[in-house]
Amino acid sequence: MAPASLPSARRRTATVALVSLWLCLVLDDISSACGDATTATTSNNMTTEVQQVFAQHEVIPDVIDAAPKEFAKITYPSGVTVSGGNELRPTQVKDQPRVEWTAKPDAYYTLFMVDPDAPNRQEPKFREIGHWLVGNIPGTQVEDGDHMYAFVGSGPPNGSGLHRYVFLVYEQPGGKIDFSKAPRVSNRSRNHRVNYRHREFVKQYVLGELVAGNFYQAQYDDYVPTLHAQLSSGTE
Repeated sequence: MAPASLPSARRRTATVALVSLWLCLVLDDISSACGDATTATTSNNMTTEVQQVFAQHEVIPDVIDAAPKEFAKITYPSGVTVSGGNELRPTQVKDQPRVEWTAKPDAYYTLFMVDPDAPNRQEPKFREIGHWLVGNIPGTQVEDGDHMYAFVGSGPPNGSGLHRYVFLVYEQPGGKIDFSKAPRVSNRSRNHRVNYRHREFVKQYVLGELVAGNFYQAQYDDYVPTLHAQLSSGTE
């Protein structure tokens, strides 16, 4: 009897193996689908959060018409980070920060930093102030880009309340751009900074998608007179 039952046992073993293989394949498909769904959900949640924060602080529509895809990661040498409208002090943000975003390795980007609340948020007759402008950034290597407006920190006048300082990163869909005719502004000059229109620059140079952005708020502190003296020292 034992020899006669051997083929049956082998068939059962083969059947179990096939069922196990089928279950593995099905579970892999389910896991992959769940992973894709989780990624999509996370991306959608991020987009919604960015939209809400930019709208809540009225960066939409004061500066942009629609929210970027993601928050840019912005860290200052002082150790502070930018986080969707958090309040920072001019003393903390006086040095050029590190800006990071999800970049395509072969793409170029343009970075803006603007203040839409000059001289104050209630009467922004000088909107915008151009604080920083860098084009032709390869990936996220801001230091290797074309620095048109040298970085200057926050200098809200005494008594003017909180100002929003907005960072925006646009993709350059056609690759590198010839910015040779764009103004060049040093970190000692106010020239071309007042009544800046970043939207006009976007149209002029046919920039693409707004891929990332972030902003903080700041009001006067003891560093501001130092910055104002720096900007009065040159007119080039």
